[in-house]
Amino acid sequence: MSERFSSSAKGLFKAVVSSNKQIGERFCRLKLEFSGEAAKLFANFRPGQFAELDLCGTALPSAENIPEDLIDAAERNILLRRPFSFSDVTVDRDKVFAEVLYCVVGPATLRMTTLSSGDSVSVIGPLGNGFRIPSDKKTALLVAGGMGVPPLLHLAKVLTADFRATMIEVIAFAGAKTEKELPFKGQLDEISQQLGFSIPEFAGYGIESRLATDDGSAGYHGFVTDCLVEWLGQANDLAAKDTVIYSCGPEAMLARVAEIAEYKKIDCQVSMERVMACGIGLCQSCAVECKVNGSNETVYKMCCKDGPVFDSKEVIF
Repeated sequence: MSERFSSSAKGLFKAVVSSNKQIGERFCRLKLEFSGEAAKLFANFRPGQFAELDLCGTALPSAENIPEDLIDAAERNILLRRPFSFSDVTVDRDKVFAEVLYCVVGPATLRMTTLSSGDSVSVIGPLGNGFRIPSDKKTALLVAGGMGVPPLLHLAKVLTADFRATMIEVIAFAGAKTEKELPFKGQLDEISQQLGFSIPEFAGYGIESRLATDDGSAGYHGFVTDCLVEWLGQANDLAAKDTVIYSCGPEAMLARVAEIAEYKKIDCQVSMERVMACGIGLCQSCAVECKVNGSNETVYKMCCKDGPVFDSKEVIF
């Protein structure tokens, strides 16, 4: 039995900014508040789904607060909505609070930093299909690369709360090029890390975690996929049929995770990233090439409508 989190019900809503906090040099946490009909729909928002935010009318920060590498791009017009997954969703009576963990990488996310409490944001959602949670799995491995963390943080919460009765063990792996590019508030103390709790956000759910950086500035020295391989090699009692891998991050990383999963005969789901202009499959701009079962032919599926979560075995990387 497997539950695929999706929803055919969606709409255009106004969300109110509850808070917008900087947690690192380029990382921020934006909390949105939904009420009314929006709250009813977003209360069922599932890990891996996404929403489209309209940022075209959002102001730029003052000149001194614009990173040097974004000065030239800052004045570009924002024509399209931007897709974001949520790192957390909390239902509080008749309201829903959703958290967007974002990195300032371009003119749209740069404008997001100026949103403050009380501002309103136009949001389309919930959109897409989220992660499937099989009822027969005993271990879930969450593998994130860079800004692939948000939907896996949300999934971690759901796995340890809504699916507590299944007693599934969850272990998280997160990697980035350098320590500064890890989208977390910091690291836990040395004793906690020795016990396998490296990342506060996952530790808050009682989940063991491993950090990896390409340059060795934090945690494992190397790719997060190499860290995963090393861990799998040490997990002698891990049964492939009882395990599932969930992954989100750069496509090259997802391809490697899919390769590892296939070799180990572990079920794997990957959250793909594409430019999703419309979010509902009309513009055809987010095609993902996929295999056709029992055939050498391939078919293109829409990341926004058929995904963004896919079975790793069906994607042509």
